Amino acid sequence: MAMKILKSRLLELKEQEHKESLKELKGDYSQITWGMQIRSYVFHPYTMVKDHRTGAEVGNVNKVLDGDLDLFINEMLKKT
Repeated sequence: MAMKILKSRLLELKEQEHKESLKELKGDYSQITWGMQIRSYVFHPYTMVKDHRTGAEVGNVNKVLDGDLDLFINEMLKKT
C-alpha cells in the first residue's frame, strides 16, 4: 500500500515538472482573438508592411512576400 502511494506521488511530481518545463518552453502566450493581427500589408496607394508587435516597417511588400523577413525577426529579437 505504501509503495502505491509513493509511486502515485512520484508520478504527480514528475507530471508537474513536465508541465513546468513545457510552460517555460512556450514562453509568453496570449490568446489569439479578432484584432490581434501581427502584420498589415498595404498595396495601394503605396506599398508598406508594418509589424504591429515591434513597429518595424518596410516599403517593399514584394520582398516580404518573397520571404525576406529578416528585419521583422531581428526587431522581435531586439524586443525580447
